[in-house]
Amino acid sequence: MAQRPYIVGNWKMNGTRAMLSEARAVDRAAQRHMKVEVALAPPYTLIHAVHREVEQIWVGAQDCSPNPDGAHTGDISVPMIADAGAKFVILGHSERRQGYGETNKLVRAKADAALEGGLRVIICCGETLETREAGKAEAFVADQLKASLPKLEDAGEKVTVAYEPIWAIGTGKTATVDDIAAMHAMIRKLLIETYGEEQGAEVRVLYGGSVKPENAGEILGTPEVGGALVGGASLTAETFMNIALAAGDTVEG
Repeated sequence: MAQRPYIVGNWKMNGTRAMLSEARAVDRAAQRHMKVEVALAPPYTLIHAVHREVEQIWVGAQDCSPNPDGAHTGDISVPMIADAGAKFVILGHSERRQGYGETNKLVRAKADAALEGGLRVIICCGETLETREAGKAEAFVADQLKASLPKLEDAGEKVTVAYEPIWAIGTGKTATVDDIAAMHAMIRKLLIETYGEEQGAEVRVLYGGSVKPENAGEILGTPEVGGALVGGASLTAETFMNIALAAGDTVEG
């Protein structure tokens, strides 16, 4: 049975307690639209506060350390974010890979730590414009995922992949529907090769890259697109939930 569309809001480095009203509004709306699974990843400082405010939506973190504790000044461990109320963690976001030099090996180590700590994971992948224009986008993303994905038997429930073409994040640009369909089809094939037919088919593949209400319906109706990883448009409940509503419209019944 196919999983519900998964709409995840990544607040990035935005948000103080004044934004808790937006989280509450998202949660109330999500309770009325059960065809879609909705989640928010606020900054670390708000995980506990958002967790206490909501009843329906998932709350997660934007990153974690691969280490459970110790002398790692400034790092946040899986036990810490789980204790704050996080149920999932976003890993390997392009801003972490590019801005902080995170490698596939490190992303894999973080994923292993998160899963061992009882969290679900969202593994991000995506290419630069230079890579795409060189005709190497699919090969690059495939290599990235092969080295980043954790090995486990029940991947369908615990792993989500988010494809985010780097050149489309926060730029207002989006990949064409044909580009998205081709990349997601390749990712699905790789997931089945990695996890087997049943579990590989259950892993949701999100699209991330300037998703907004105006283009959400077309993107979310594309084959193998199982939801969206939403950045700036997730900062207000109205805009974010309009994307979730578009996802709900793609569900039969």
